[in-house]
Amino acid sequence: MKWVCTFLAVLLTASAACAELPSSNDAAIRAALASGKPTVSDFGARSCIPCKKMAPILEELSHELKGKANVTFSDVWKDNTVGGQYRVQMIPTQIFFNAQGKEVKRHIGFIDKNDILKELKAAGMK
Repeated sequence: MKWVCTFLAVLLTASAACAELPSSNDAAIRAALASGKPTVSDFGARSCIPCKKMAPILEELSHELKGKANVTFSDVWKDNTVGGQYRVQMIPTQIFFNAQGKEVKRHIGFIDKNDILKELKAAGMK
């Protein structure tokens, strides 16, 4: 019985460590853009390979940058309207917005943590 409790505890801990950003809809993205902070919005899908590689990076940045910048993720395969609203043609696509909510850069494909940070700083992150 003790091993079952230990197994469940390990399983619960492991699943919490693999948490992913919730998928943002247009309203959540607009709220981020209205916050007065730079924003990176990633448009992808939970099942796309480069998107899967980016998921832990985005999750990490969302915690590290809390109060400095916004990080959003939208699964365009589950909500295809949000991809159309932001003119996403390929996934993953990252759109960088400045503190005023204006698009300043667009990137298609995988992008690493350092490059995301560089673009957010260029967008005005302090």
